[in-house]
Amino acid sequence: MFMASSAITRRRFGALLASAPVLRAQTGRPPARLRRADSYFGLHFDLHPSDKDPALGRDVTEEMVEKLIAAARPDYVQYDSKGHVGWLGWPSEVGPSAPHIVKDSLEIWRRVTARNNVALYIHFSGVWDSQACRRHPEWARMGPDGKVDVNQTSTFGPYVDRLMIPQLREAATKYSLDGVWVDGECWATNPDYSEEAVRRFGKPVPKSSKDEHWLEWLEFNREQFRRYVKHYVDEVHKTHPQFQIASNWLYSTLAPEPPELPVDFISGDYLGNASISTARLEARFMAQTGRPWDLMAWGFQQAQSNAIGHVHKPAVQLQQEASVVLAQGGGFQVYYVPTREGHFEDSHVATMAAVGRYCRQRQKVSHKSETVPQIGVVFSKETLYRTGNKLFGGWGKASDPARGWLDAVLGCGWSADVLPDWKLARIAAQYPFIVLPDWAEPGLEVKRVLTEYATNGGRLLVCGARNAALFADTARVGLRGEAAAGPAFIRGDVLGNVTGLWQDIEPREAKLLAERYPVLDTRAGGRPAAVANPLGKGEIVLVPGPIGVNYAATHAASIRRFVASLITPRFTPLIGVSAPPTVEVVLRRKDGRLLVHLLNCTNMQVAGDYSTTDFVPAVGPIYLWLGKERPKTVTLEPEQSEMEPLYVRESWMVEIPMLKVHSVASVVF
Repeated sequence: MFMASSAITRRRFGALLASAPVLRAQTGRPPARLRRADSYFGLHFDLHPSDKDPALGRDVTEEMVEKLIAAARPDYVQYDSKGHVGWLGWPSEVGPSAPHIVKDSLEIWRRVTARNNVALYIHFSGVWDSQACRRHPEWARMGPDGKVDVNQTSTFGPYVDRLMIPQLREAATKYSLDGVWVDGECWATNPDYSEEAVRRFGKPVPKSSKDEHWLEWLEFNREQFRRYVKHYVDEVHKTHPQFQIASNWLYSTLAPEPPELPVDFISGDYLGNASISTARLEARFMAQTGRPWDLMAWGFQQAQSNAIGHVHKPAVQLQQEASVVLAQGGGFQVYYVPTREGHFEDSHVATMAAVGRYCRQRQKVSHKSETVPQIGVVFSKETLYRTGNKLFGGWGKASDPARGWLDAVLGCGWSADVLPDWKLARIAAQYPFIVLPDWAEPGLEVKRVLTEYATNGGRLLVCGARNAALFADTARVGLRGEAAAGPAFIRGDVLGNVTGLWQDIEPREAKLLAERYPVLDTRAGGRPAAVANPLGKGEIVLVPGPIGVNYAATHAASIRRFVASLITPRFTPLIGVSAPPTVEVVLRRKDGRLLVHLLNCTNMQVAGDYSTTDFVPAVGPIYLWLGKERPKTVTLEPEQSEMEPLYVRESWMVEIPMLKVHSVASVVF
């Protein structure tokens, strides 16, 4: 058992911190740890301590931590302090501490990180606290059936003041922590039917989407969650103003709102199969928030995707995932689970080190870069909040319209951004082409903004049966009957299956671009699959069916080619790229340079039966078409090789013979 009193611990740790400046001066290290806003690469260690652990911290040593820090060179570490089960991983006067703590792991991690100028954050479960619900059922959320939730605390109750804030303040003080990554938050929050919540609502409380006031009830609970987050952030900042706080997945696609709460940074951990597809969407959404942000890759495949549990990812797989995040200008971290006693296997440390080196090689040409607007894909909070029947995500397939369209556009070799609907009016005019995916209810304000965008000269593609009805007057087409689900196929090298909800339309004055067919026979019976009409100075293309959701489900080449046939005649990219469809193109700017990120996503992991990949086949040659102005310099990073432009077909062009995983063409005009 851990025997030292907390007072002795504080005195000993205070002495350690007092000596730290001397140590830093002697070693010539930087005078201060990086704030999260300036951090780039980090490590996250999730443990979720419990009363079932017989020897917490037993194998944590300064030597082990020093070895890991020296190998991976992170800007910060996030170490577990309280998981969803609710036991604290440190000896606490607030409690409840896990009963079998042998060593104080946080003290050891703080000692080593402090002398290496590495920031230390804690993983800490917020709303989800099973112990708090067991010990104080009056603090728990209540379900619509009147039963007390065994895991989720009530954001209307005293838990946040009586336990959560005191725990955070104690940890921040005792270990001079840099901050906290609060887990189990928006994604673990559900409508609360507790007496206090019902009283405050002041109306008959609905139990399902069929009842009156349902959407109002959901928003009432969302607003309470916002008050809860603001309250604990403000209260902890009062006593610890330098303590940096994130609420996991807040201001991501899971909670796709304007970033108004005083959290210090935005973060989330993406997992599951097709992690690259998930990271693409999340990174682009977070990049629009204007806040410091990072994304966390799991260092292993999740247990739910197979029957045996964790399957750890090789370094190249994590490097491929990291590239997707880093190219959007944010930070990247990797999540590993130590043994229950705190030990890290050498092979995992070596993988962390390899990923860390890879990220550092790209830091100068990726971190804090700015987008070059090309194609925008609209993300609809309005649809998810009105049709998702829950407070926040994960939304599952409900967000597939955006994910599918983003993947399709990237597969065509174009750079693309995600445009949150709450930001659309401010930024739409910057984009030469915008896609409104097949969302069910994007709302009248989005229609107004996009109609104005196209009228002023933008090229707009509107997709989906519901959106066909919404934009019928704008596109000057007629509607035939109600939208109906059924089989549908489009022409291509092979027929493309776009089965789902379609709205029959009459083109009227619109130009027919493509047809769909109800059976595998294109000789007759075609109905409009895409039409186009001028709109003011611009143009609107209308696709009255489910392209995004189908591409997200299948990634069929025939659908990608259909997308290319609609966009290619209407969009000229700033930089043309000739490369296979597995090469993701990202255009950014930094320090006066145009940065063309090229990400080789060939052989990326997409199925649980093939949980890992240790081989990314190189592709090439790749050609970049830079336009009519001769660039002053073109440098390939991180290779630091100069490329000589050639004038071919009225454009300056450079050839990249081979792309391994991620290279960046840095162009100065």
